[in-house]
Amino acid sequence: MTVSAAGPPLLPGFTAAAPGVDEVEDLVRLLRRHENEARGWPGADSEAVAAEVTGRGANTHLHETVRDADGVLRAWINCHDRAAGRILVGVTVDPQLPDAVADPLAAYAFSRVEDLGQEVLGRREMGSTQLDSGAFADDERQQRWLREAGYTHVRSWWQMTRPVVPAADLDQPRPREGVEVRRVRRDEGVGMPEEGDLRAVHDVLEASFADHFNSYRETFDEFVSRLREDPGHRWDHWWLATVDGRPAGALVATTTAGRVGEDGRARPDSSYVDYIGVHRDARGRGVAKSLLRTVIADAAARGRASVGLEVDADSPTGADGLYLSLGWRTAYTTQSWHRALSVTGSGAAAG
Repeated sequence: MTVSAAGPPLLPGFTAAAPGVDEVEDLVRLLRRHENEARGWPGADSEAVAAEVTGRGANTHLHETVRDADGVLRAWINCHDRAAGRILVGVTVDPQLPDAVADPLAAYAFSRVEDLGQEVLGRREMGSTQLDSGAFADDERQQRWLREAGYTHVRSWWQMTRPVVPAADLDQPRPREGVEVRRVRRDEGVGMPEEGDLRAVHDVLEASFADHFNSYRETFDEFVSRLREDPGHRWDHWWLATVDGRPAGALVATTTAGRVGEDGRARPDSSYVDYIGVHRDARGRGVAKSLLRTVIADAAARGRASVGLEVDADSPTGADGLYLSLGWRTAYTTQSWHRALSVTGSGAAAG
């Protein structure tokens, strides 16, 4: 593995390499230690990690792992080429390490992020991109490393969850007159969704998020391919809403595996709302509420434990008010940290 000549060196005895198939479980354990320390409970699972490292999503990820002199995995650097002009950055350092070891390891990791980002820029033949990283709101050490690496805290996000109560949630109120919510249609005999419906979902979401924070365009092929990389992806978790017969809103959800409790027993799976959007011309018609009620009823029918989603803590649309009214509550908060990167060097922090 090439080490940047301009960046800080690895500590003596530490080695870096691209992860292999046999390292997935080590990566899961590292993530779970980090999540438990920074958030209060672990959530990483083998299926999701394998999808990024060796599965369908591997071709859009660049990884590097760092092990100490005893061969113990101590850090994971993960750069996801999300779309043209945006790289999602994950730097996970073992929380069991003292600052005297963790700090130089984090400095090395964020330097390597810039090297991997340069690879992405070369592949895409682009001059600049946004490095988009994150931290849990209570993880002061990760936030300090981000600041030292030149990132700026630009947004906070409420991670909300709503318990599913089958007896109450199976029968949701019907949409308002003129509003219809349905799953994307399937081609008979093939089982795949109709491309027209998928494009309608993509178009509605692109239009509805155009005025949102950090909005960027994603091609139809990028959008569909990226969502299919998620091991929780299900075509029957895509819904399209119409108003008077015209596409007006969309919701895309995934399946989240239930966490294993302290008693060793797996909890029921949950649903997670990856995307919900309503075209600005259709707002005020109850479309978002109808979509949310649909995914709640679907989760109840499947015996799911809860429905989760993310909302911008500074959203100008007041979406959190809708979620609160339908039973969602904030479980924890995450942060977005950005930095600009150009082919001529690491640019100024992005706002």
